[in-house]
Amino acid sequence: MWQNLDNKLYKKFTFNNFSEAFAFMTRVAFEAEKMNHHPNWSNVWNTVEISLNTHDAGDIVTEKDELLAAKIDAIFGQKI
Repeated sequence: MWQNLDNKLYKKFTFNNFSEAFAFMTRVAFEAEKMNHHPNWSNVWNTVEISLNTHDAGDIVTEKDELLAAKIDAIFGQKI
């Protein structure tokens, strides 16, 4: 479940290995680019942490963030 922390949606995703984590990030990157809405994220080995907020709305959570979060969850649900 996404958490609303400090005007950001935050979620941590865990994978079996680095390759799965990186593949997930690549798929998220394509969706984010289509939306022109890019996450703040970090990756260490099998873990990806993502924070979302809308910079041009004053760094708050907006509908764009909720939509991207839903797309990210869908991508995560499709992992092998």
